[in-house]
Amino acid sequence: MLALTVALAVVVGLALGLLGGGGSILLVPLLVYVAGMPTAQAITTSLVVIGVTAGVGVAGHARARRVRWRTGFVFGLAGVVGAVAGGLIGGHLPGQLLMVAFAVLMVATALAMLRGRRPGAPTAAPERPPLGRLLGIGAAVGLVTGLLGAGGGFLIVPALTLLAGLPMTAAVGTSLLVITLNSAAGLAGHLTGVPIDWPLAAAVTAAAVLGSVVGARLLGRIPADALRRGFGWFVLAMGALVLALQAPAGWHLPALLGAATATAGVGACWAFVPRCPLRHTGGRGAGMARAA
Repeated sequence: MLALTVALAVVVGLALGLLGGGGSILLVPLLVYVAGMPTAQAITTSLVVIGVTAGVGVAGHARARRVRWRTGFVFGLAGVVGAVAGGLIGGHLPGQLLMVAFAVLMVATALAMLRGRRPGAPTAAPERPPLGRLLGIGAAVGLVTGLLGAGGGFLIVPALTLLAGLPMTAAVGTSLLVITLNSAAGLAGHLTGVPIDWPLAAAVTAAAVLGSVVGARLLGRIPADALRRGFGWFVLAMGALVLALQAPAGWHLPALLGAATATAGVGACWAFVPRCPLRHTGGRGAGMARAA
């Protein structure tokens, strides 16, 4: 199981380096179901792995000038404040309700990424997004992160892309900076009460770092629209899976089949229906319009 865990950790790092998110969504289930860790220990270990991997990834993206430092620090600091408030509120809400809300938010975020910006929206990304907007968006994402106990890059990248106006490549690099800050803040609170298997954490971290280096190298070779859509499909599939797993006992398989059918329907709409709402911008319809 150790070899399988380390091998799959490369995929986690690849997702972080290429998409700027998805690490915690993949790593916590990996540590729980493959490595056999208790949930609390898996969450703490994931903070170590994701924090170090994201930090190394920031260095690579910075060399390629894909990190907006001011945006990342302002967004990250505001997110820490929001996460504290979300954590206080989330402790009083049922766990299943939070997981359902988490899955619904993932699906909504994925659909927003697939649609892209509205027609007529400015395509040029501001080098310095307004400070007030960054603080507001960062605090809102942090609130959701603290409330639901997850939601690093899968929320940060869409927020930076759709709301702050960053191009996808810059959003990926800047997201890793924010994830590094958030992971360090979260780890400080977890280390006092949860032990870590440091040899396993070191092996998983090394594999994840390797994957992130590969992902960062691939990022510059993939068109931004294709990357955005790939991110959207990834989050949509994960959201559908999480939502299906919240079904009552005995209904998991039908729920998984229903989620898979719904996801396939969304894909068919985007691929084959000319007036599908998902083909808003950046898709084939927009490309055909430009060609005309």
